[in-house]
Amino acid sequence: MIGRRDFLKAGALALVSLPQSAEAASFVMKRFLALPPKATPFITPNADFYIVNYSKPPHINAGDWSLSIAGRVARPLHLTYRDLLERQAVERMVTLQCIDNEVGGDLIGNALWKGIYLKDLIAESRPSASVENVVMYGADAYFDSISLDRAMHYDVFLAYEMNRERLSTRHGFPLRAVVPGLYGIKNVKWLTKIELVEGDFKGYWQRKGWTENGAMKITSRIDAPGPYNTIKGAATLEGIAFGGYSGVREVEISLDGGKQWNRARIVPTPPSYQPSPYAWVKWRYDWRPKKSGTYPLYVRATDGMGQVQTGFIARAFPEGTSGLHSVVAFAE
Repeated sequence: MIGRRDFLKAGALALVSLPQSAEAASFVMKRFLALPPKATPFITPNADFYIVNYSKPPHINAGDWSLSIAGRVARPLHLTYRDLLERQAVERMVTLQCIDNEVGGDLIGNALWKGIYLKDLIAESRPSASVENVVMYGADAYFDSISLDRAMHYDVFLAYEMNRERLSTRHGFPLRAVVPGLYGIKNVKWLTKIELVEGDFKGYWQRKGWTENGAMKITSRIDAPGPYNTIKGAATLEGIAFGGYSGVREVEISLDGGKQWNRARIVPTPPSYQPSPYAWVKWRYDWRPKKSGTYPLYVRATDGMGQVQTGFIARAFPEGTSGLHSVVAFAE
């Protein structure tokens, strides 16, 4: 299937070749955009999960790899891959998202991760009372940090499996951080070292002016109907919503450009998975247009703390995008 960026690029090229008229441009964009929507699975397949890397993924041999826990600790740790597999494991759904993801974009995915709690390793290392931050280093020379408080109290874990398969090289084999509620820049891959430090620590992107906190904003997306799709009779609107660390309480749909809002239903978690507040939800809304015409559709979500998704439009730099996703649909 044609990708989103390739598709829009193709549409732009087609527009250039047409007579310069508003009617021609509108016709071409509708032809390019009026494609059947692609269903979003609850669990993103590993092959389809987004990838944004700092550099070329390093190839690591599990037998030669190890993880060290060092810094301001009384008992430094040195763990092999076998050591990790022999420890008590945790398995949980967590949605990850790139900080550069645009409103309604596809740099977001939901997976079932398996690994070990970071807090257990930190407790074993007996950190100094002066420790404030936990720095994670990857084999690709990338590094970032989270606060000690987050590492100890926010279900952060180190994953070696993704969707019940061993991590692939491109997703961080042999070990990666999974930090619920924080953008991908905080989820360091190909981990080799964890260092506990005093005071503030700025990661790779923070040193270039990006957010230090990295908390994901509430987001939602309309997957069906697609842009400029034509609706004949009854239709089911659907998409995803994500509340960061606190889950999603409610999803609403507007059929008139944001003037009035209607509550959508949240689809239950598939029975084969345990519900997780750190995972996106799928939503649906049954609709039968009362008359033919053009409908500007908007979606917004409310997180588990009662915070409503903002309509303020913000670019990715420095704290991630914001705004409400919308599509235009036609009803016959």
